[in-house]
Amino acid sequence: MGLIVQKYGGTSVGTIERILRVADRIISYKEEGHDMVVVVSAMGKSTDVLVDMAKQISAYPSERELDMLLTTGEQVSIALLAMALHSKGYDAISLTGWQAGVTTEAIHGRARIKQIDPKRIQAELARGRVVIVAGFQGLSDEGEITTLGRGGSDTSAVTLAASLNADKCEIFTDVSGVYTADPRVVPKASKLDTISYDEMLELANLGAGVLHPRSVEAAKKYKVRLVVRSSFTAEEGTYVEEVANMETGRVVSGVAHDEDVAKVTVVGMPAKVGTLSRLFNTLADNQVNVDIIIQSSYEAAVTNISFTVAGDDLKKALDTLENNKAELGFDKVDFEQNLTKVSIVGSGMVNNPGVAAEMFRVLAEQEISIKMVSTSDIKVSCVIPAGQTELAVRSLHTAYGLDVEQTAVVHGL
Repeated sequence: MGLIVQKYGGTSVGTIERILRVADRIISYKEEGHDMVVVVSAMGKSTDVLVDMAKQISAYPSERELDMLLTTGEQVSIALLAMALHSKGYDAISLTGWQAGVTTEAIHGRARIKQIDPKRIQAELARGRVVIVAGFQGLSDEGEITTLGRGGSDTSAVTLAASLNADKCEIFTDVSGVYTADPRVVPKASKLDTISYDEMLELANLGAGVLHPRSVEAAKKYKVRLVVRSSFTAEEGTYVEEVANMETGRVVSGVAHDEDVAKVTVVGMPAKVGTLSRLFNTLADNQVNVDIIIQSSYEAAVTNISFTVAGDDLKKALDTLENNKAELGFDKVDFEQNLTKVSIVGSGMVNNPGVAAEMFRVLAEQEISIKMVSTSDIKVSCVIPAGQTELAVRSLHTAYGLDVEQTAVVHGL
């Protein structure tokens, strides 16, 4: 017996039949004596439908009104799930993010959770109810409804688990756990039994869509016991832990890829102290997130600075640079789209030299051009043409011994 927080994604509650199935799973936990808090996303692709409706009215809808619109998606699913539990004889109550005590920054579209007041949830649990909370949303101190960005329901669930001191947080999705690569791209990918917070955070940041990066950050910070499982089977999932009990001999734990990458090059920046600070502070002030950065000088007085952004942020980055061109003092801006960032991740890389060299060798053998490189202690990322994504991911997965038929040998080392 204990307190369990569960999160069900949009696919898991995409139809009435699936909502009823989720209700049955919740009941099975309740019958075991657990207190249940359930975080739910909007049904299926309903968020995409709402965004499309907004853009039919305006190409650039008000961020405030867009948040007002998008939060209705989760309210539909939480109410339906509560009704499903009622119909099966179980007491439940649905709560919006603000009713659940979620306070966020005053930023629309990608707000961060500042704090959670769990009193309302605790009171409802004390009444014996299953508490169903709308993920992805909260309320700013100014009283404005906000959303947490794509995948924000994961973050809602983990932070709720932390604030409630839950025994476990289970993230239910349409896959059975965390894989060594996207199984849709690499059929020979295998499911990991465990993975460390640090490795999972790198994979999430690098394109593995199974968990939102901020949810992993929160899990690591508050030591939340996190499990990724399938909502369609009873199969055991992947545990995300402080120190994963990874198999001896596995240097690389996974290969991730992000196909939503654009490269921006600011040409002819003044080669002075403070140039980088002015450039990236300007971008940050306009909510543009920058990833890989490369600086190159071609004459003493000027320098070129290249960086990557998410494809969705490209227009905002270009507009910000154009609006601040006189202040920043550059000549022009070039950009390139249709790029992918492919990455290898593994805590075993720290003490194993030559891992990056092997990645470059594999890509070179496949005649895949590398446009930018970024490294850390446990990851190496390369920006490549999007058309070569599958070839790169599959080749790297094989080269590092991650294919299913190879793992039995690698694990036995």
